[in-house]
Amino acid sequence: MLGPGLLAGLSDDDPAGITTYSVLGQRYGFQLLWVLTVSTAALIVFHELGARLGVVTGKGLFALVRERYGHRTATAGVAALLVANIGTLCAELAGVAAGGQLLGGVPKGVSVPVAVAVIVLLVTAGSFHRVEHVLLALSAVFATYVVSGLLAHPDWGAAARGMVVPTMPITRDAVLIAVATLGTTLAPWGLTFIQSYAVDKHLTPADLRYERIDVISGAVLTGVIGLFIAVSCAATLHRQGIAINDAADAARGLQPLAGGLAATLFGLGFVGAALLAAAVVPLSTAYSVCEAAGQPGDVNARLRQAPLFYGTFAGSLVLAGAIVLVPGMPLLLILVGTQALNAVLLLAVLPFLMALGRDPAVMGEHAAGRAGRWAMSTTYALIALSIALLLVLQLQH
Repeated sequence: MLGPGLLAGLSDDDPAGITTYSVLGQRYGFQLLWVLTVSTAALIVFHELGARLGVVTGKGLFALVRERYGHRTATAGVAALLVANIGTLCAELAGVAAGGQLLGGVPKGVSVPVAVAVIVLLVTAGSFHRVEHVLLALSAVFATYVVSGLLAHPDWGAAARGMVVPTMPITRDAVLIAVATLGTTLAPWGLTFIQSYAVDKHLTPADLRYERIDVISGAVLTGVIGLFIAVSCAATLHRQGIAINDAADAARGLQPLAGGLAATLFGLGFVGAALLAAAVVPLSTAYSVCEAAGQPGDVNARLRQAPLFYGTFAGSLVLAGAIVLVPGMPLLLILVGTQALNAVLLLAVLPFLMALGRDPAVMGEHAAGRAGRWAMSTTYALIALSIALLLVLQLQH
């Protein structure tokens, strides 16, 4: 059963996520670690719902939206997701470029095209299980962050308090980091991917009990990895007052404080995370486009059987790679803009998930019960309130 939950969860620890967790630890030490705890709980709630929808109905999210709410609604949702996913994919490939330069001085003119070619070849030429096994093996690179965090020798008592005691300065920057942590952990593309991938894996309702283990495992590992990233930066960069702008800065800053091995492991994790997410994000895009169009989307299908699926997958990678290679392209602006769009998309996508998940006509006996509906509504309200608070603080600024 392993696959949908692990890959959807761990791919959230992408370059944007690693940068967010690094900045959270560097700027606020252990104070905002509780946001990671809340984000992980939200990830469990909605990834379980997405996986259950896919397993029970045998259809991806936008296929259900098209059936229940019409073709126009599905098309509008996919169009917004497509824009956000291209921007996110630019961030993943920019992460490949930054990691290549960080570890071996490889220019982005080499690392980005090679990464795009390898990922396209993997998905277009491989079977579903081969693709899944390669991606699961690649996800093992996240163990480097656990080791890197241990080498930083943090105050684990302070870290534990930060994880469970909610405290936060009500400033624009602190709220922005909190919202970014929620948004990068619970990304819209991850929600669409887990449902479509569970369908592509041909799971059945009899598999639900085991698939929940997969979902919870993936979400908890995502939170644990994010914790170790934040803790390693809190124990070193925050303590020394060293400012960073991205995860590459964090890797460089760790070297004199936690040793060259910690910095190297941090950099390796960054490259591996970028490659994993660079494969998963375009899969999410391809699944969603095909569902909205009523066309087949299957990793096991041959090129001629699913031209829209493979064309969208390869086309989004090539387009994002071309954008990253344009000299002077404001990648940071693209990253920030698309993450803001992701937050707005989250408020738009989650109501569809919740409505479908609690509808007996769609889910039958597997429709969300009272406890599930309460958990979903509470999580959605928290996300909406945090984004509203950020907007208020932004206007006041």
